[in-house]
Amino acid sequence: MKSQLAAAATTVCLLAGTALGYPAIPPHRHTRAANGASAAEIIAQIAPKTVSCDLSKTPDCRTNVEIAPHMIRSFQKYGVASAGEIAGVIALTAFESVDYKYKRNQSPGRPGQGTANMQMFPFNLEYARTFDELTEQVAALGPISEVEGEDDDKKNQLLDLVVPDERNFGSGAWFLNAKCTSDVRDQLKAGTDAGFAAYMGCIGVEVTPERDAYWQRAKQAFNL
Repeated sequence: MKSQLAAAATTVCLLAGTALGYPAIPPHRHTRAANGASAAEIIAQIAPKTVSCDLSKTPDCRTNVEIAPHMIRSFQKYGVASAGEIAGVIALTAFESVDYKYKRNQSPGRPGQGTANMQMFPFNLEYARTFDELTEQVAALGPISEVEGEDDDKKNQLLDLVVPDERNFGSGAWFLNAKCTSDVRDQLKAGTDAGFAAYMGCIGVEVTPERDAYWQRAKQAFNL
């Protein structure tokens, strides 16, 4: 029954399989969701264009197969464990990055804005500071103004630090964990349209038909 499947799917094993709690993360091809789909297949259901990637046209693009292990690690790291939350993060990041084709804001090309979550510069600065291995590089940039048009080169240099794959695909889970209240997260865990709307409110946007299309595919992929 659908309710039984949903109940069984309310842990991170939807994407991480039996990897949760183990030091080594198994290859994505062995990662199965409750409905038998692999993490890569789930991403492709939500973001269909990820099944191919033409680096000559979009150098920052990644395929569903390449994305999956990074997503799994991010959900484990930031404690995103429910089906609703995982579905929401994938729906949001897939939309923001145009099926994971871009890591940097394309229109209007705002300096410092990027990652799969397409975060604004202040959030990317905060995100970068959570990585011990980036401490010296972030400090080396010195003070960076948050005023539009100032220190744009530094903002882009900061963005460069968080767009490598191992950090790029973790920004969505980080933001949910760090910036959304427990009330918002509880609503998103329910996997409802209202829960997704609450999540978008935390992001600072409204649910548009374009965003909702990703969310509806995510609900279907996770049997919500």
